[in-house]
Amino acid sequence: MRITDENGKRVPAWQLVVRYVLLLAVLALMIGPFLWQLSTSLKGPHEDIFSSPPEFLPSEPTLGNFGRVADTIPVWDYAFNSLKVAVANVLTNCVGAALAGYALARMRYRGRKAALLAFILAMLVPVEGIIIAQFTTMRDLGLNNTLIAVLLPGCVSALNVLLMRNAFLNLPQEVEEAAFVDGANVWQRFTRIALPAVKGTLAVVAIFAFMGAWDDFLWPLIVLSDPENFTLTIGLNYLHGTFANDERLVAAGTIIAVLPLIVLFACLQRFFFRGVGEGAVKG
Repeated sequence: MRITDENGKRVPAWQLVVRYVLLLAVLALMIGPFLWQLSTSLKGPHEDIFSSPPEFLPSEPTLGNFGRVADTIPVWDYAFNSLKVAVANVLTNCVGAALAGYALARMRYRGRKAALLAFILAMLVPVEGIIIAQFTTMRDLGLNNTLIAVLLPGCVSALNVLLMRNAFLNLPQEVEEAAFVDGANVWQRFTRIALPAVKGTLAVVAIFAFMGAWDDFLWPLIVLSDPENFTLTIGLNYLHGTFANDERLVAAGTIIAVLPLIVLFACLQRFFFRGVGEGAVKG
């Protein structure tokens, strides 16, 4: 069997070996920690998780560790709080980024370049540099210790706006011009022509928004003080402090936190890979 590259040239066998070895090494680095956490979460109480050499497969697999997590902390209440914030973050980012991206890409008005520059500069500012200002703003609005305060700072991400702008820039101008000649207004051109053509990028925005809200730890830790409002990342921190020696509970809590992200990506992966290419041509 002859294997060729994109130019039709034959690929030497040693290059294929090197490529696959590098791919396997990267794969091990990427999913190895997750598989080890999964293995630890399934190990029974009598198994030695610190044995040398380590045993990857549990000899007494059990799901009891997941039940112990729920008995230790109200993990499902925390997960529900995280889900509310993440879903709201997806909605606000998809709507806000789509509207702002379309305005930056397809509309002509004074100050458009300045607005684009503002979004680019917003990406360069580290979160730690503005987190005190965010906290004082939420305090002045009376929103501290609420899930709304967790949501607001990231409800429209500058990165997502630029992703949507690039996707809209790749659409043929002639299609919108034809719709304009037929009498379609800006809103009709946006909802009926432009938006359906960038569903892939919307999926990318949805995944990024969900992951950002679900995995966020620093901002909820600062703005929340009532345990009833804790998100999952904050709640799981109690497993590290109270049961620092029981790595099985920590591993089980980690799997509970990661599982929704895996399910989301599995459902949207075909749109995700299509969307990566929609905004990759023009900048």
